Amino acid sequence: MNIEEIIKKRHSVRSYTSKEIEKEKIDILNELINDINPKENLHIQLIINDPDVFDKYGGFILQYGKLHNCKNYIALIGKKDDNLLEEKCGYNGEKLVLKATGLGLNTCFVAGTYKKKYVTANISEDEELVCVIALGYGETNGNVRKSKSIEEVTDSKEYPDWFEKGLEYALLAPTALNQQKFKLNYLGDNVVEAITLTGPKSKIDIGIVKYHFELGAGRKIIWK
Repeated sequence: MNIEEIIKKRHSVRSYTSKEIEKEKIDILNELINDINPKENLHIQLIINDPDVFDKYGGFILQYGKLHNCKNYIALIGKKDDNLLEEKCGYNGEKLVLKATGLGLNTCFVAGTYKKKYVTANISEDEELVCVIALGYGETNGNVRKSKSIEEVTDSKEYPDWFEKGLEYALLAPTALNQQKFKLNYLGDNVVEAITLTGPKSKIDIGIVKYHFELGAGRKIIWK
């Protein structure tokens, strides 16, 4: 699959089968993690066979979005004093999501419906666990979600074809509660303004959106 096919195939999945992830796929994901961490000053970790993180999530009302039969996850971790930490976790977490999708795996960004105290990743005192990405073989490949239109996510009236393609990819990005709380505006050349609207986990979302946009645009963007 090419990257566009992978992006269109990826949907959030919350129910998983008992099928184990093959070692070669684990190795590929760890190779990408080991490439990302030193470049971005992150401490992302892949955790295999650790079901307590999701199984022991409880709460009375907060059952919406609970994970079922998931025992693998990617822990997105970085320095507490990094002002861009959430955005970086979104941007680089989505790199891993799309890599996993290309390997035939299913995923889901999980920010609330898991128990942080059961995460077995190595987290230093100066580090923060931002969120996790559930990982495994889904019972299904998920469902297509309703999306905003291009006109709803940009105030720009004139822009080049690559900007429009970037918007198309950005609208396929996963966001919290599928709210798509962002706007992207064309400022000329390769410069794009990214506006984060008020919403849950919006800083993580804008990182994911930026990565999708760059893939669609086919170029490195100067973000404002």
